[in-house]
Amino acid sequence: MKIELKKKQAKESLQQTPQRKNSLASIMALSTSADLCPKVKNILLLDSEGKRVAVKYYSDEWPTNSAKLAFEKAIFAKTMKSNARTEAEVTMFDSHVVVYKFVQDLHFYVTGGDDENELILAAILQGFFDAVGLLLRSNVDKREALENLDLIFLCLDEIVERGMILETDASVIAGKVAINSMDPSAPLSEQTISQALATAREHLTRTLFQ
Repeated sequence: MKIELKKKQAKESLQQTPQRKNSLASIMALSTSADLCPKVKNILLLDSEGKRVAVKYYSDEWPTNSAKLAFEKAIFAKTMKSNARTEAEVTMFDSHVVVYKFVQDLHFYVTGGDDENELILAAILQGFFDAVGLLLRSNVDKREALENLDLIFLCLDEIVERGMILETDASVIAGKVAINSMDPSAPLSEQTISQALATAREHLTRTLFQ
């Protein structure tokens, strides 16, 4: 009963929160004095069958690969029938808060502890979701994601490190990924890099002049 009440309150707060710049400063402002360091447990990108596309775990709560796969299968089964395409949804699952959003044949998830701020997790999710959209030139589907998997993992590295939030602004994330992708050893085409840089630069310029 208590879990269902929190789920309802979290969903309402997500729906009522006005759209605003997804900056790290605004995210940290959501933290209470008792929780100055919000932590992320994992970030998942699954396909329409619940199979992995790209995942990152930042907690030892899932010590083995089989435990991780079991979690992914279970959270997908719980959320697969929800309508999370127009806006993010939130659920309580196995003593965790999970925020998620779907597009095409991709399912995006961000997981935190049961006492984590849902709005912080939602902002991380949106930052990841939008950054992927920028880097893939709005062609966000499984095929494009798999062809640009290196960009996806670089994106995750720019958002969270060891569970700590680094950045949530999609323009900044995409820009850093594009710059880091210019490493000669990275298997990326010059066209992909220039497109990502141009897109990130365009959105950053818009943000600065808003």
